[in-house]
Amino acid sequence: MSSSGKKGKKDNTLPISSRKKNFAHSTGSLPEIGGGRSICHRHHRWQVPIDGCCVIYKRTISLLIYIKPRKNKINCILTVFMLIMVVVMFMKYLHMIRFNNEARTQNDHILIRRQILSQTNSEYSQVSSIWENPISDKHHGCIERLPSETRNRSAPTNGYVLVQANGGLNQMKMGISDMVAVAKLMDATLVLPTLDHKSFWTDPSDFKDIFDIKQFKTTLQDDIDIVESLPSHLAGSEIQQKDPISWSKPSYYQGEIFSLLKQHKLVNFLHTDSRLANNGIPDSIQKLRCRTMYEALKCTNKINELARKLINRLKQNNDHYLALHLRFEKDILAFTGCTHGLSQQESDEIKSLRYSVKHWKVKKIKSALKRQQGNCPLTPRESAIFLQAMGFPLSTKIYIVAGDIYGEHGLGEFKEKYKNVYTHSTLATEDELKPFKGLQNQLAALDYALALASDVFVYTYDGNMAKAIRGHRMFKGFKKTIYPHKRKFVKMLDELDKGRLSWDEFSLQVKKVHANRTSRPRRRVGGVKPKREENFYANPYPGCICEK
Repeated sequence: MSSSGKKGKKDNTLPISSRKKNFAHSTGSLPEIGGGRSICHRHHRWQVPIDGCCVIYKRTISLLIYIKPRKNKINCILTVFMLIMVVVMFMKYLHMIRFNNEARTQNDHILIRRQILSQTNSEYSQVSSIWENPISDKHHGCIERLPSETRNRSAPTNGYVLVQANGGLNQMKMGISDMVAVAKLMDATLVLPTLDHKSFWTDPSDFKDIFDIKQFKTTLQDDIDIVESLPSHLAGSEIQQKDPISWSKPSYYQGEIFSLLKQHKLVNFLHTDSRLANNGIPDSIQKLRCRTMYEALKCTNKINELARKLINRLKQNNDHYLALHLRFEKDILAFTGCTHGLSQQESDEIKSLRYSVKHWKVKKIKSALKRQQGNCPLTPRESAIFLQAMGFPLSTKIYIVAGDIYGEHGLGEFKEKYKNVYTHSTLATEDELKPFKGLQNQLAALDYALALASDVFVYTYDGNMAKAIRGHRMFKGFKKTIYPHKRKFVKMLDELDKGRLSWDEFSLQVKKVHANRTSRPRRRVGGVKPKREENFYANPYPGCICEK
């Protein structure tokens, strides 16, 4: 553009000095102040509302402009007074805002504390619920004898039944309870049972070393006649040896066996395990089985006294404790053929043991398949993960109801998670255990007492001890007992180990699967084959448990 063009056009641009002067006399747009940045876009540290701040700012600027020195002194004094009033009002406004903000903050703190307390209470409630027993208000143990079921003590006996109990402690207890019922069915006299000394543990203990004979005889005196030995006039008589058919109904004993008894007067039962059916038995006989199991077969004072001491040690300070039947022992691993978690050398050792025991019929076993089917005892690692997934705190006191845990690592992997782990060997002193040294059945009786008294009982293999304790705890008021659904659990655990499940997902699934596996009241399940039925001593309802 030419110079003449520049001169001909009106220049609207003001010099800097002129812009300042013009601004000084203006009460126009405030956003131009401060290089175009508005104070209204800033946030006060006390979070003053933006509109209130802007209004006060505008009024202050207007007054500053207005009090420029003038000739009128009255106006000047009045303006200063107004400015002071504005400043006072502004300070009061800020104070009010600060007070409200502090109150709001305090309320937020209270709300946060309440939320934390609520979460804490929720977590406490969740942990507390772990120890709660299943609801069983409408059920109770019922084994009372009716007057019509009391034996006639003056009536002659039909003969004498001798019993050779076989197996471990709890297998023998269940067998003896069955034999008491059998003697009742035949109106026979029971000779004090003989215990097995040749089983895996080779315990030399006799009946009197484990059980209180007086308690046994007194409890059952109105049911059957019990003697400690054969009368002298029969001492040299020929004894009819008999191996009763397993899972038999009362008709078998009142027919075939009763005929033998009447003929020979003496019958010796060589085996007692599972010789009476689970179901189809008169209520009076079922109650007698439970009366024997839960009341007559009480342990000796020596065992009971040590049991009370150990229970008190676990429950000091009102602590809860969990009893875990961790059946990861050499004999059961050899019997089941389960090798998961073992070294090759250990696997070979238990395989050799299995082949050396003649009455263990199954020799060729696929361990991985058996584990997938849920037929293996859980390993120590699997057991610890199960308890943690179920929500038991890592500080939980855990009493191991078992013999020596097999394998190089023993309880090592379990103790990596749970530190408060006890056995009778660690909970009792050397002097206290000295009378029980090498007597595995007596130690099993000790463990049984601690498992029965525990707040929660968990068993990882459905053996005779687990069945006996579970049924006894149901009879005593459905005390919480958990049995892992091993087929589902090991599948979920394998998914967790492969990274296909997060811990939260895994734990949620484990809890969901086991929500109803706590020994709540549930009628015993029958079956086509007696061997496949639910065991009577594992669930004595119906029979020994009634509805109110």
